Amino acid sequence: MYKKIAAIGLGLVLAVGSVFAGGGRQSGGTSGGTTASAGKGLVGVLMPTRSEERWIKDGDAVKAGLEQLGYTVELQYADDDIPTQVRQLEDLITKGAKALVIASIDGSSLSNGLAEAAAAKIPVISYDRLLMRSPNVDYYVSFDNYKVGQQMGDILIKGMNLDSPAKKPLIIELFAGSPDDNNSVGFYDGAMDKLKPYFDNGTLLIGSGQQGRDVVGTLRWDAAEAMKRMENLLSAYYTSQTLDGILSPYDPISLSCLEACKAVGYGTADKPLPVVGGQDCIIASCKSILAGEQYATVLKDTRSLGAATVILVDTILNGETPTGLDTSSYHNGSKIVPSLLLDSVIVTKENLISAVVDTGYHTAAELGL
Repeated sequence: MYKKIAAIGLGLVLAVGSVFAGGGRQSGGTSGGTTASAGKGLVGVLMPTRSEERWIKDGDAVKAGLEQLGYTVELQYADDDIPTQVRQLEDLITKGAKALVIASIDGSSLSNGLAEAAAAKIPVISYDRLLMRSPNVDYYVSFDNYKVGQQMGDILIKGMNLDSPAKKPLIIELFAGSPDDNNSVGFYDGAMDKLKPYFDNGTLLIGSGQQGRDVVGTLRWDAAEAMKRMENLLSAYYTSQTLDGILSPYDPISLSCLEACKAVGYGTADKPLPVVGGQDCIIASCKSILAGEQYATVLKDTRSLGAATVILVDTILNGETPTGLDTSSYHNGSKIVPSLLLDSVIVTKENLISAVVDTGYHTAAELGL
């Protein structure tokens, strides 16, 4: 499986890149395949929302790659509405899709549709967000979520100089992802495992005392909700102490937290912004990193994820058995789902140009360079 990705992944990435450059995404909730690609059957691709930059890139990557291999692709966005995604899934089953690629809004909300897909012998690939509590999930393609979480911890360790702190304790606050997204478990656990020694030796202290995903989670990864919580934390706990760092699982949450901090006087020589990481390497966060505000982010290259998904779909529909998959790490509450896990990269001001611009993930013009 990995050899196939290595052999043809670059070509798919280049094809996807041309779609980005040429504005290949169609408007609206659905974008269908081309006439020229009608020969190998229909593949349905369900993405959660168009309101976030990364999901548009993900959808474009998968659609372009599959069309390059001769499939018709119906790409749909549910705009974070669960009933809409349920209807979209049922519609694609009715249309006779040969395979389904699903990035869910709520990983536990599609069980009935997944059962229908299994009855119709349609393979289901869970894309980036693990579909939960169903035996009818055939594969999972994502990044190693626990490793991503550890990278989030590493960002704070380096950015806050936790191995040689100028003072003790350093004060942080914790933010986690959406409670209904299984990925947030790996992100949070990975980060907290990395940071645990620093809590244990007194280097780190949570200013509010708030911890645990059930307490610090952010439903639907909503940046506005994260900002409200950050504002409340600052007013309740930071009139007499200074916030030094924030564990953030997602770039829009990172940016919202920084805005809340700036609104109460952070961002000066006497009161610097807290060290904040993030995830997804969105354009606004890249600009913030270059400006010296957000400290870092974790780049999960959607082009690689899209290429891996395309190769997996093609392998399955050609009657071949994928190899080289992780068959122990991801249990969805019903079964262990065979998983293809990709690597992610920490991006700071020092390596942003080489990791982001030189690779073509974002252009210099997009970053205002």
